Amino acid sequence: MPLVSMAPLLAKAEEGKYAVGAFNCNNMEIVQAIIAAAEAERSPVIIQASQGAIKYAGIDYIVALTKIAAENTFVPVALHLDHGTSFDQCMQCIRSGFSSVMIDGSKYALEENIAITNRVLAVARAVGVSVEAELGKIGGTEDDIHVDERDALFTDPNDAKRFVEETGVDALAIAIGTAHGQYKGRPELDFERLKKIKSLVDMPIVLHGSSGVPEEDIRKAIDLGVRKVNIDTNLREAFVEGVKEAIAKNPNEIDPRKLLGPAKTKMSEVIREKIRIFGSNGKV
Repeated sequence: MPLVSMAPLLAKAEEGKYAVGAFNCNNMEIVQAIIAAAEAERSPVIIQASQGAIKYAGIDYIVALTKIAAENTFVPVALHLDHGTSFDQCMQCIRSGFSSVMIDGSKYALEENIAITNRVLAVARAVGVSVEAELGKIGGTEDDIHVDERDALFTDPNDAKRFVEETGVDALAIAIGTAHGQYKGRPELDFERLKKIKSLVDMPIVLHGSSGVPEEDIRKAIDLGVRKVNIDTNLREAFVEGVKEAIAKNPNEIDPRKLLGPAKTKMSEVIREKIRIFGSNGKV
């Protein structure tokens, strides 16, 4: 089937009180691993590309790979821009074939964040593309975007209410204690803040930086209203582990397929586990 907007996937997740996994891709093997896992679990899935992925693979390659994957599977697939930093970049992704974009205006004051989000929404709505926005700053590093831990600001519930009332975005990423990249210790999530935000906002909530968050905390966040969970670091770890194991077994191997094949399998195993934790398995 063709790529679908993220909005209906999250609307169904809202009804069913589960979350849809959003998995970052950088190359063909990762796209194939995501699709194989989604098919095995009969789950809708969001494939997303970050700034670094677009720079590395090229926007046309990412769109082509994901479109081919979507057209040859029975599970619904959305292609989403992760952490779009400007109006122009969101427009480029929409023109290139993305079915969903994120405009991350969290670095701006609330009024400016609302304004840039509405600029993106005006175009995206006209062409059936869904929009995610961010309020509050999520710490850590996501490719080229770095937020120092001291500068990571939790989302203010009243700001979230105003933001959603004045934009009507399809999903809102909030900062409640997660971080991009590998955690130094166990993250402490502010569940009371999440609960308060959800009570004020009738909107699918997005949890970024979820790779190192314990399973029970992910489940609790979903119970409290998270409907999209982003996973990147865990896939990188599985990819590298698979390659290392293949090289260790045969140090003289020169066939890339025999090195990347095990990496793809490792990633699919991780993604299947995440899908079951999120509760989206069997929802197709």
